[in-house]
Amino acid sequence: MITMAQIRGMVALAEGVNTLRYDAERCIGCGMCEAVCPHGVFVLRDQIAEAVRPEACIECGACAKNCPTEAIAVDAGVGCAIALIHAALTGGEPTCGPTCCTEESTACACEAEATLTEQQAR
Repeated sequence: MITMAQIRGMVALAEGVNTLRYDAERCIGCGMCEAVCPHGVFVLRDQIAEAVRPEACIECGACAKNCPTEAIAVDAGVGCAIALIHAALTGGEPTCGPTCCTEESTACACEAEATLTEQQAR
């Protein structure tokens, strides 16, 4: 389990967009983060993970749960991922927050998911 002291030592990668934090010094190059991330946030380069699209993180928590050294932390269940699940369960529209699901947002998966859901319903 990650302690608060460890979280404070991590770098916030997309401040104000999501809660993703990463400590590259703890990375052992296993590639799990790259393998499990649905939005390609991490890429393994020279045996170390590099966050190439931190703003695309939907805070699902897959990377943090699969990192054996706890080099990644994210407040899972607070962003787009939970909004999509809630919308699917309630039949409503996904709403993630003020910086998400806007025309300017390039990270949000809500609109794409809503479109897919509509197409599947037809």
